[in-house]
Amino acid sequence: MINLPDQAGVVSLDEDDEERAATSTADEMRERIARLEARIEELTQSIEGCRKIALASKGLIAGGVILLVIIIIGAIRPDLLALSAAIAAVLGGIVLFGSNNSTSKQKNAALRAAEAERADLMGKIGLTLVGERGAGSLARPS
Repeated sequence: MINLPDQAGVVSLDEDDEERAATSTADEMRERIARLEARIEELTQSIEGCRKIALASKGLIAGGVILLVIIIIGAIRPDLLALSAAIAAVLGGIVLFGSNNSTSKQKNAALRAAEAERADLMGKIGLTLVGERGAGSLARPS
């Protein structure tokens, strides 16, 4: 059906057009939700990777500190290579931990934003229970 502008210049939609527009919008929302869920999964995996890197960086720091303590108490002869390795391990672990920590915070913020957007879109879609369409066979007792 062709929709013509009324006297005020506004195009009115008939019922079929309104239903198609609502269906199209709902389909677009579902697609957006699916993309958000994929992004949420990707961010979750990335955050898990950040946790593993944080653990490794803490181990690197601990290993460097232990090596420094062993050198200081004299269990290992203090040579330039051992001292350099210990200092490099401590400093490298600190840098790795700091960099990874900021990345993890950014990914967590992005995850929270994606989850909030997904929840908002789900709230806008008129989700119905399976039992609501029928004769009320799954209706909740009062």
